[in-house]
Amino acid sequence: MAVSSCPCPKSFAAALSPSFECRSDPSGTDQPSHGRFSRRVNSVRHGTASFFGGGMSSLILKFPPNFVRQLSTKGRRNCSNIGVAQVVAASWSNNSSAGNPSAAANAAAAAVPAVEPVELIAGDEVAVVEGLKENELVQLDDLTNDLKYSSFLSSDGSLAIHAGERLGRGIVTDAITTPVVNTSAYFFKKTAELIDYKEKRHASFEYGRYGNPTTVVAEEKISALEGAESTLIMASGMCASTVMLMALVPAGGHLVTTTDCYRKTRIFIETILPKMGITATVIDPADVEALESALEKHNVSLFFTESPTNPLFRCVDIELVSELCHRKGALVCIDGTFATPLNQKALALGADLILHSATKFIGGHNDVLAGCISGSAKLVSEIRNLHHILGGTLNPNAAYLIIRGMKTLHLRVQQQNSTALRMAEILEAHPKVKRVYYPGLPSHPEHHIAKRQMTGFGGVVSFEIDGDLMTTIKFVDALKIPYIAPSFGGCESIVDQPAIMSYWDLSQSERENYGIKDNLIRFSFGVEDFDDLKADILQALESI
Repeated sequence: MAVSSCPCPKSFAAALSPSFECRSDPSGTDQPSHGRFSRRVNSVRHGTASFFGGGMSSLILKFPPNFVRQLSTKGRRNCSNIGVAQVVAASWSNNSSAGNPSAAANAAAAAVPAVEPVELIAGDEVAVVEGLKENELVQLDDLTNDLKYSSFLSSDGSLAIHAGERLGRGIVTDAITTPVVNTSAYFFKKTAELIDYKEKRHASFEYGRYGNPTTVVAEEKISALEGAESTLIMASGMCASTVMLMALVPAGGHLVTTTDCYRKTRIFIETILPKMGITATVIDPADVEALESALEKHNVSLFFTESPTNPLFRCVDIELVSELCHRKGALVCIDGTFATPLNQKALALGADLILHSATKFIGGHNDVLAGCISGSAKLVSEIRNLHHILGGTLNPNAAYLIIRGMKTLHLRVQQQNSTALRMAEILEAHPKVKRVYYPGLPSHPEHHIAKRQMTGFGGVVSFEIDGDLMTTIKFVDALKIPYIAPSFGGCESIVDQPAIMSYWDLSQSERENYGIKDNLIRFSFGVEDFDDLKADILQALESI
């Protein structure tokens, strides 16, 4: 049973102290069949006497499927085998609200013998759980008092490190880092267990495309940072965008998006969605009147925009557009990749969904592709259902890299925010720079919005060199620290000339229709020393 867990080495009694609570999915629930649950035990007390104080009929510990088969007697007594089993503290009722097993399940289970009693070592005390038939299930519906991370973690930095792990993960291990579960499928002990899964009385991922314990940890971390009920993580940011659009905009439907955005997103909206009869209105990010007009003229299903946008960092008033859209029954999804969950909380501002290319700041090391969508369990489940059909599953090794990257997210973002703002100010004052695009500058057209809804302005700055295409190329080639590459948000600084990197197939006039000038530079600041970056940029400017 891929559910909540608590640490379970020899110091089991200490782990069950009043200050520790077992937990499962902080995001609410998607579906039991995904092995994710929304409730958790509150105030499990030290020692077996108080642990079973309500009577063994009301609270038990039951090992998940495959535990008895895979662990030796010694292993079961110590509960120390890493990554093999998950232990759940749950309320038990013979008259479960999940309903009685079907006749087929009863027939399949008729000859199944009882499982031998299992001992858990709790210091010098031993808690014995009496034998249960293999088709009997622990029900989680009655568990209450969801753990609130904010009760003992006051910062996003701490959440990025501990959410989904120290605060409870679906893999029992005394390892600090989350194990990578490399599997393409999950097996059932008996046919009765499979039937119980199909009839939603037993939890399992079933197949690798439907979920993975390592991936769930990454999802729970992001949910904790975004304040979301649920998060779905996929193979790339574009995968997340396209699946979300197809899941939430019906055939023949209409959506509203903005002019400044990632080009591949625009291509999908302009060329692929029309094949499904889906049309779009494209507005300036700050044009509230155009949004209101579109909402009046069309039956709009979704307003989807980046904020800040790519590559000119236009900002949308998330609170205002959410209010306008919700009046007309339209959903709001914000791509917050440039902001990160640390600089902007789109859900708290009223958006229904927040999307990220986790390849960028969330992963943060230029070594992994991933995308994620966070929001209510209901909406994320709709997207998840289509995702299970289309694929685009994140490899568990990639999920591990996302988890690893997130543990330094707050440190990296703080450094990158600081470097970008200081360099934006220097660039704006430099005679060889015509214009700087950065929401932290008072000269930015939506600075007033960014200042209100962001706590930091991001680690990427765009600016125009005072020169033509070749002068700008000369500047880029004179830089010594950044890599010339696509992407952004990693530890290493990256520079690119959008006219060449992303729009070279278009003519100069076509590029300029999208606001992409030949002298435009997008500079993603890494975590290198500020003085080194400053010196490098200044020497490159002096070379032109």
